[in-house]
Amino acid sequence: MKKKIWSILFLGASIFTFGKEFPTKNVNLVVPFGAGGGTDAVARKLSSIAEKELGKSIVIVNRTGGAGAVGMTYGAKSKNDGYTVTMITREIVSLPLMKLSPISYKDFDLVSLINMDPAIVLVNKDSKYNSIKDLLEDAKANPGKIKFASTAKPNFYALAIEVEEGIKLNHIPYNGASEAIPAVLGNHADLTIVNPGEAIGQIKSGQLKPIGIMADKRLENLEEVSTLKEQGYDIVSGTWRGLAVPKGTSPEIIEKLNQVFKTASNSEEFKEFMDNSNFGIKYLNAEEFKTFIEEDTVTINKIIDSIN
Repeated sequence: MKKKIWSILFLGASIFTFGKEFPTKNVNLVVPFGAGGGTDAVARKLSSIAEKELGKSIVIVNRTGGAGAVGMTYGAKSKNDGYTVTMITREIVSLPLMKLSPISYKDFDLVSLINMDPAIVLVNKDSKYNSIKDLLEDAKANPGKIKFASTAKPNFYALAIEVEEGIKLNHIPYNGASEAIPAVLGNHADLTIVNPGEAIGQIKSGQLKPIGIMADKRLENLEEVSTLKEQGYDIVSGTWRGLAVPKGTSPEIIEKLNQVFKTASNSEEFKEFMDNSNFGIKYLNAEEFKTFIEEDTVTINKIIDSIN
């Protein structure tokens, strides 16, 4: 009996010590979209601040493809030792529901939600569309003809509009906003729908024309852009970004990562960056994040059911 008790105490002490010593080497942060996009920008700034708190470098690893499925699958299947963290996005919910990904959020242990943003509808500065009404009327008159530069496939921003208004766009898949935005700038596509922070430079310079934000209210830094609701279309959509580690990661390591990234997300440096870049901060701990994802799963399922 004494031997058994000592074994249990030793095991508990070992786990505690392991969690306390973590990390002893650099940590990889997997970004499932290309460099230059919104997910990449948020991940890079967050990690540059968090690594000061962590005491080791956080290395960004861009693993692109499959609308995020490639990178998130890689992250989920990595060793569960805390040295591979993945920035998961809304696609971790939508892709498995559409049977387009072999893994789901249940293949991860969640760390925290970091960011949430509404979507914004953008066209070229010389586009004939000056409002959502212009776009929808043309789409109804020419079903499947209007070229939509999609940042992910399926694209639930566009699907929300299509389902609500009974239109059909010609979805052209690109690997994230970093590819979709140049397609609209070069007139290879008629419109794209991204997050404001992903295109704030082109919006402010006048290269892209915003014709509506899919939010409940206008954004402080883009007060001149009306919401779809204001234009008579009750459609709200957006994306979120959070952090997760492979299933089975030590709870002590998860908690340490959570505290490190929470401290980074609460820092003035991160807040200033997110505000200037038009990204929204929304922090939730692991349990809150899980509830949030479960609720979003219900929302996305409704859209999928309506198109099947």
